[in-house]
Amino acid sequence: MIKKYKSEIISIQNPIEGVYTLEFNSLSGKFKYAPGQFLHLALDPDYDGVGQWPESRCFSVQSNPSDETIKITYSVKGTFTRQMAESLKPLSEVWLKLPYGDLFTQEHNFNDVVFIAGGTGVTPYLSLFCHQSFAAYQNPKLYLGVRNRDFHIYQHEIEKAKNVNPGFKDIVVYENESGILNIKNIALENGTSATYFISGPPVMIKNFKEYLIGKGVNSENVLTDDWE
Repeated sequence: MIKKYKSEIISIQNPIEGVYTLEFNSLSGKFKYAPGQFLHLALDPDYDGVGQWPESRCFSVQSNPSDETIKITYSVKGTFTRQMAESLKPLSEVWLKLPYGDLFTQEHNFNDVVFIAGGTGVTPYLSLFCHQSFAAYQNPKLYLGVRNRDFHIYQHEIEKAKNVNPGFKDIVVYENESGILNIKNIALENGTSATYFISGPPVMIKNFKEYLIGKGVNSENVLTDDWE
């Protein structure tokens, strides 16, 4: 059930220029969501929680449902996210509306699963990887493409995922060293019977999905996080 949560920012991290990680505490009951879902964030300071929902933006939830707080990571790419970067401080209050999306609640095989992510597109995966339900996946793989080593800010969650699921393998591709993620190579390594999740820039999602289906992967086995 969709619910509005008046929330307080308890931490802001700015690990690299233009990228921010926010952590929220609910002021109106425990957050309820499933791994892989997303939220709407509204900045309007005058919103009372009852009237018409104000302007907002969608963000993937990075934390997992076992956490008391919610975490998101975003890149500054437009007016709304620029306003977030400039105006939000620790103890700032915002409104969150969630949950949305069915990325991992869709029917899919837990064997031979490949997760492909570009940049901050890895965040919805992290909400699964660090949750106890990830233990049910058999030898899952993550292919993560980032601009350079400074942009790989997810090591802590990935190491935690390996504790949840010892069979988990991550392959990180640094664009400045090895170029961008190569969907041809990923498909050759994993075959047409695997289930593929794709999350990242819209153009990457579109091109990778079309390639996999064109090579014989069943369209039902290509699941995307493309709510944008």
